Amino acid sequence: MTFEPLSRQSVSDQVFGRLRDAIVSGRYPAGDALPSERDLAAAFDVNRHAIREALRRLQQLGLVRVSQGGATRVLDWRATAGLDLAMALSTSGDVLPVETLIRDVLEMRACIGADAARLCATRADDAARRAVVDAVEAYAAASPDLERMHAADLALWRRIVEGSGNIAYLLSFNSLTAGTLAVGHVPPQRRTAELLDVTAHRNLAALISAGDAAGAEREARALLAVPTQIDAPRA
Repeated sequence: MTFEPLSRQSVSDQVFGRLRDAIVSGRYPAGDALPSERDLAAAFDVNRHAIREALRRLQQLGLVRVSQGGATRVLDWRATAGLDLAMALSTSGDVLPVETLIRDVLEMRACIGADAARLCATRADDAARRAVVDAVEAYAAASPDLERMHAADLALWRRIVEGSGNIAYLLSFNSLTAGTLAVGHVPPQRRTAELLDVTAHRNLAALISAGDAAGAEREARALLAVPTQIDAPRA
């Protein structure tokens, strides 16, 4: 495999990006050995320090295993990578080669959101409950401007996830809402019905405020499931 020489600006980033894309796209299948540092340096026309830095970052993402004095082996990213891979791709405008990725991310969002709402109703203190109620009113006030409603909806869900007291959910929420999470822009029709359902959002906030964990979970699941039930084009 050959690569075009790189510009001298951020050469390590460029090497990392091209090798990452080659691995994720399957040009380097799982189990294959990458070329040696010397060969990669020659192919990219960069020094070996840039290659080593790029390989280190690939290893951190779970894309390769670097062996001291041995070959650098490509790993199966579906078995070894995490959401940080999607984050790395989202900053470059690339997408994971998974046809159902939009659906999959929306389903993950619905599961986390429903349980976060349950936990928020159970664990949140009075200040956190008030923050949820205030956030839902800010969201309602943004209607019918979908762009403003989208931003206010994210702020509402941040309050709910924060109120859940689950740091793993909060970090996942950060990943799911940063950039496009490598899924491209979710088609507007996938979320319009959800975003415009002010009544359901207010019901959810009221259930959380009342400490009704089962009701909050049920309302959140129904609300967040709406986009997953719409057939969408492939990601």
